[in-house]
Amino acid sequence: MPRREGEAIDYLTVVSDGEPTLDLRLGETIDRLRSCGIRIAVITNGSLLWREDVRRDLSRADWVSVKVDAADEDTWKHVDRPHKELRFEEVRDGWIAFAEQFDGSLVTETMLVRDANDGAEQVRRTAAAIGDLRPEIAYLAVPIRPPAEPWVEAPAMAAVVEAYEVFAQHVERVELLLGYEGNAFAGTDSAEESLLDITAVHPMREEAVGELLTRTGAGEDVLRRLVADGRLVRLEHGGHTFYVRHLAGR
Repeated sequence: MPRREGEAIDYLTVVSDGEPTLDLRLGETIDRLRSCGIRIAVITNGSLLWREDVRRDLSRADWVSVKVDAADEDTWKHVDRPHKELRFEEVRDGWIAFAEQFDGSLVTETMLVRDANDGAEQVRRTAAAIGDLRPEIAYLAVPIRPPAEPWVEAPAMAAVVEAYEVFAQHVERVELLLGYEGNAFAGTDSAEESLLDITAVHPMREEAVGELLTRTGAGEDVLRRLVADGRLVRLEHGGHTFYVRHLAGR
């Protein structure tokens, strides 16, 4: 654990197995986590910000990242596959309402997908919509982990650079999230518990799994057993091997 090892902690981040704002007690959770003496961050897909109670609970955090992948309904449905009862205009109005009332650090994250939302006009509309939110940072990302759909691919680098330039016209600070985030996963002393907990929300590259097994003093047999039992799934993506927890409906 970072504190046990004397490392600085920037934020305690709420990023659950699903969308954090689905939790009816999110506000209470944030308040209780403050007893740890660490600033609280929440990563949300922004789909429920049209609800006043959700905005109120989320406003208790210190840092919030809102996912904004599109600025028109067709592209939004194609990329984000929202629940059928959600309406884009309502969701977009929720983003704006939250940005207006939130006193903490607001950032946005946009995942660029080849032939889905990386077209020039789509990027221009998305950048303009994010500009209206006035985030401290607008992050641009590309798929680097196994996607939910096999057709999902990262855009050409030229499209990413063009998107960056367009976003920079609307937002003061734009940053790219293009590379591998590293193997520094925190966990418990149990390799099995750590692997299942982490891979439920974040696919792990093979080398990261190896480092975790070494750190906990576990052997490869733990990994082999979890795969054989069907609790972990082995996937290939972008020339790398990943492990992800098998969940119903995934």
